[in-house]
Amino acid sequence: MIPVLPTPFELMLPAMAVLLSFVLLLGIPALKIKDHRLLLSFSGAFLLGVTLFELLPEVFDKGMPGKPGVFIAIGILLQIILEFFSRGAEHGHKHHSNAEKGFPLMLLISLGLHAFLEGIPLSVNQGVLWAITVHKIPVALILGGFLLDSGLSRNTAWVFMVIFASMTPLGTWLGSLQVLQEVYPYLLALVIGMILHVSTIILFESSRDHKVNLQKLGVIILALVLAYFL
Repeated sequence: MIPVLPTPFELMLPAMAVLLSFVLLLGIPALKIKDHRLLLSFSGAFLLGVTLFELLPEVFDKGMPGKPGVFIAIGILLQIILEFFSRGAEHGHKHHSNAEKGFPLMLLISLGLHAFLEGIPLSVNQGVLWAITVHKIPVALILGGFLLDSGLSRNTAWVFMVIFASMTPLGTWLGSLQVLQEVYPYLLALVIGMILHVSTIILFESSRDHKVNLQKLGVIILALVLAYFL
């Protein structure tokens, strides 16, 4: 059976992480230029750990011999397609030019769909909920910085961030619907593929010259240990 929705507070944690990070960014503009690599590494390792320890065992216990791998692969491909439009914002990278003005509609659609889908498994266990919530913080800081630097008004940037923040709770609501009980495992496998791609890219790209120092290694180990025991 698909579990019922978590409490309203738990349901809103990822959205709160996005909006509070944006408020913090507005109050401390210097955060736009700070190095968020360690925070990205922690969130990526936490996501990866929860996926390995919680989501993969769950989806392979659903009695879909041979099929989970197919949908996981489709999820990876879907995430690659989404990143064609978002240019890596899901894993905390801003490849947009500051010269690009106007409301970034395709960025909103791609990020919104990613956030919506990754919300689907959040009604299942607390580990995924906290992993997604932590992941939202560096993404919101970097995305918010891009929006503020792109020439958009603060009101327009707020509209973007509120819509983005609402997508994950909507996905959680979808994932809890009993009418989707039959297809939930397939949706979960799809999300696993997306998260695997995002988390591994984060770990690969969050180091200068792709080198792992002791500080980053310690953060990754800590995140994996927390993901295991959470």
